[in-house]
Amino acid sequence: MKLIINGESIVFPEQQGHIYQLLCHLQMEQRIVIVELNGNIISKSAYETTLLSDEDRIEIVHFVGGG
Repeated sequence: MKLIINGESIVFPEQQGHIYQLLCHLQMEQRIVIVELNGNIISKSAYETTLLSDEDRIEIVHFVGGG
């Protein structure tokens, strides 16, 4: 399926997947992230149950530590 992630079009290999699968695909499942799906912030507890659809617009913000 085609997704728009942070303004960039990508092809996600799953025909039907959820946010957690996408984060695993992007190797971000271990990071602290905020995910917005089509303008709505998704709670972390819903990552494994929120299904993605073709052409969804996703914004992923991750935090970088440093000093």
